Amino acid sequence: MIDIANALTDSDGGNITLEAVSDIPVNVSVVLGKTTMQVSQLLKLGRGAVIELERKVGEPIDIYVNNRLVARGEVVVVEDRIGVTMTEIIKADK
Repeated sequence: MIDIANALTDSDGGNITLEAVSDIPVNVSVVLGKTTMQVSQLLKLGRGAVIELERKVGEPIDIYVNNRLVARGEVVVVEDRIGVTMTEIIKADK
């Protein structure tokens, strides 16, 4: 895994801009919640079925970048789309 902070230094140890990595695509995922169920329960689900998640209303959701938790946030609605507002940045463990 690349440590961006260390990767963004030049040969003299000076910092360079984020421009060097700005065009690299990343996978962003937002997890509303999780649950566990048996395959038999899954097969019984139909249109309109409700799957209960472990999160409660108002709890922050998890935001992942390339499968790494980077932030928490809240679901927002903008016109006819769903979005996420980041409310907390998670510091990376070294």
